[in-house]
Amino acid sequence: MKLINTVIFLITISSASGQVLRTRTEKLMGARFDITIVAADSLMAERYIDTCIAEIKRIEYLLSDWIDTTQVSRVNKSAGLHPVVVDRELIDLARTAIGFSRLTKGAFDISFAAMEKIWFFDGSMTALPGREQIRAAKAKVGYTRILVDTIHSTLFLKDTGMKIGFGALGEGYAADRCRELMLRKGVRAGIVNGSGDMNTWGQRPDGTPWNIGINDPFNNGSLYAVIPLTSGAVVTSGSYEKFAVIDGKRYSHIINPASGYPATGLIAVTIFGPSAEIANALSTSCMVLGKRKGMKLLRKFPDYSGLMISDKGKIYTTRHLNLDKYRVKDM
Repeated sequence: MKLINTVIFLITISSASGQVLRTRTEKLMGARFDITIVAADSLMAERYIDTCIAEIKRIEYLLSDWIDTTQVSRVNKSAGLHPVVVDRELIDLARTAIGFSRLTKGAFDISFAAMEKIWFFDGSMTALPGREQIRAAKAKVGYTRILVDTIHSTLFLKDTGMKIGFGALGEGYAADRCRELMLRKGVRAGIVNGSGDMNTWGQRPDGTPWNIGINDPFNNGSLYAVIPLTSGAVVTSGSYEKFAVIDGKRYSHIINPASGYPATGLIAVTIFGPSAEIANALSTSCMVLGKRKGMKLLRKFPDYSGLMISDKGKIYTTRHLNLDKYRVKDM
């Protein structure tokens, strides 16, 4: 799971190039989406935004685990009973997720959704879940029991009570899909930002890059860095905006599937790379794995770079990410 930790600076403008920039905000997939398109005129830009919204809604009605009629919901309802025939698109997404589960030895696991029954970060929790509750929930988590049949295009959860949820991974996938769709239609520039899972391409109408702000997790409303970007995805996972305080101790909303308890050590991870879907899987995995294992994971993905901030305020970056010239302030 992840939270917004990136911001974009946008103004609705036109320029001598004849291009205009339009932005619209919608609640989609249970999250806030900001869609920005640069086009020849406002009407065309709005139509392209409509196209993006339609694509995100299509993905929502494929992946949502809170809409009863989606394919994912049908898979969850059939857990322990029988396989469910699903679209190839969902098969591919499940295979990507399971691949990350294998790579991270379960630090990333879409069957973690069963844990949502015992941890709540809406202010209602006043005590930790009991050990027996955690043990029972953990028994329903396990990517090795998600069976993918590529020949018959089915998904099957082996045990009753298991549940899969694509969550923010789906938001990253939606951002990627919208970018691909717009590029095929000849749209030269834009941003699709789903609650901090964003993909960008091209430039603003005046020829300047998009400015991506990275929040300072220790100072709400302040920025750690502002990075110019003309292509690629940016995704942040953070534990500092959504948490529970129990007996004076703060517990992150990002749960380690292996232990059943909140992840510790890192307070925010930002990943840059070609795909928001993959960047999301990397940022979530790093939050659970911690700095050392997270950096080791990122070395396996040379097209991606990362920034990690520890709960002690220490900053770690991959070797090919130099943020010094983009820093707004020292932490």
